[in-house]
Amino acid sequence: MLLPRPVHLTRDGTEPFTLTAATVIAAPPELARVEGWLRGVLFPVTGLPLPPGEARPGAIEFTLAAGLGHEAYRLTVRPGGVRIEAGDAAGAFYGAQTLRQLLPPAAFRSGAVGERDWLVAPVIVEDRPRFRWRGCLIDVARHFLPKPDLLRYIDLLAAHKLNVLHLHLTDDQGWRFEVKGYPKLTEVGAWRRESPLGSRRHGLFDGRPHGGFYTQDDLREIVSYAADRFVTVVPEIELPGHSQAAIAAYPELGNLGDPLEVATQWGVSPNVLNVEDATLAFYRDVLDQVMEIFPGEYVCVGGDECPKTQWRESPSAQRRIRELGLRDEDELQSWFVRQFSDHLTARGRRLLGWDEIIEGGLPPGATVASWRGTYGAVVAARAGHDVITCPFTELYLDFRQSDRPDEPVPIGSVISLRDVHSFEPVPPELTEAEAVRVLGAQANLWTEHIDSPRALDYMAFPRLSAFAEVVWSPAGGDFDDFRARLRHHEPRLAALGVEYRKETGPEPWQTRPDVKGWPRERAETEAEVAAWTRGIRRDLSGERHP
Repeated sequence: MLLPRPVHLTRDGTEPFTLTAATVIAAPPELARVEGWLRGVLFPVTGLPLPPGEARPGAIEFTLAAGLGHEAYRLTVRPGGVRIEAGDAAGAFYGAQTLRQLLPPAAFRSGAVGERDWLVAPVIVEDRPRFRWRGCLIDVARHFLPKPDLLRYIDLLAAHKLNVLHLHLTDDQGWRFEVKGYPKLTEVGAWRRESPLGSRRHGLFDGRPHGGFYTQDDLREIVSYAADRFVTVVPEIELPGHSQAAIAAYPELGNLGDPLEVATQWGVSPNVLNVEDATLAFYRDVLDQVMEIFPGEYVCVGGDECPKTQWRESPSAQRRIRELGLRDEDELQSWFVRQFSDHLTARGRRLLGWDEIIEGGLPPGATVASWRGTYGAVVAARAGHDVITCPFTELYLDFRQSDRPDEPVPIGSVISLRDVHSFEPVPPELTEAEAVRVLGAQANLWTEHIDSPRALDYMAFPRLSAFAEVVWSPAGGDFDDFRARLRHHEPRLAALGVEYRKETGPEPWQTRPDVKGWPRERAETEAEVAAWTRGIRRDLSGERHP
């Protein structure tokens, strides 16, 4: 009962393999990380030493097999031993994760609970991922997630064979990344005096200061911890919109020159970065420090939800438009984003942005995260750009999970477990040649209304388990089959301490009767998508929004 569903699974007899005090782990030096990880998770719960050793009967053997490909593995369990063949170290790690699932759920605990017989069912599993980008965004800007909780989530992603953690580090409501030379970004920008209590439409506030940030060494630790579990951390530094926390710290970055505070409202702030050379230099310096800490290929600069009112009213912005011969503020944003795309490209990195970066023209080589439906992915893929699909109608896991009145802080339309499992990452409008531009998909956990690790668990699981199957397993999975396997997977989640949402609904302590949300109907969100799609089409046809 594996999750996500493997490509092929064959039962191979009835006699299991048994872990004993004599069991060793045999692995070549290239797979030392994987060997160490498997021993590290199994020794505390089994009490078995599982030392390194030679391949022999009764051993767990790792080996490399070049023909299997990136992230692929073949796991063979017989009474005489376990063999994991892999195309690379990542494949070996995913084979080890599958082996862990074949053990009793107690194998997912952190200490022994009296389990005596560690039996592994005899199977042959041949497996590989469908997509290379299997991502989850965690928004630590709206509500800060302490480092130990973030490390725990990396383990949860890895247990589901997800391989990208998109870390949303900055926004109007908080700046979470230490930047040398700019201490006010965290002294001022990392703290707000209060937060909305529920949906902003109710006008209520909690009166509690909130904040926190990661030091650069914290982030190096997080990146290293993730790399040992074959998870790439993609940092996001928002610009030119969603930047009020930075402007509160350094008012010269804004358009007004007036002091601001870190935003205490959810939603889109009108306060955006100015387009002065000094602001460009400031953010180039920030991104240089980001690249020093995060070695991955991608850096996300946001580019979404940037109101243009201040630019329309700014003599400096209007002068820049005239000097560059630009048509309007949309093209100014495109020019602004391209400055950082060029900066990243010159240093061997690639820019990732939300689908608004299509407006005004895409920077060369940019990758688009399509969140306003999938039309942005279609446009970008047809233009020769890589894309990641993460439409808010299916993959925003902060949206309510049912229409029950006791769902905690219900916002948005319903995104059920079935909705997530039925999502198809490749838009049907794409041809086979265009579809290769779809790197994968990403589930997003925005945290305006998720104010604790316990609440994060409830909103993430088991929907994130369903999403993992979407991006790992072959297309066309059956939901009833998934639900049957999920019943075996839930005890693993419980052993890991995950306070997931049960099929029967929230437990009493998971409800929030003290906080009002803003539930919406599916038709409303679909109407939004339709309006955005029309807007993108107008932009591409040379027209502009009024």
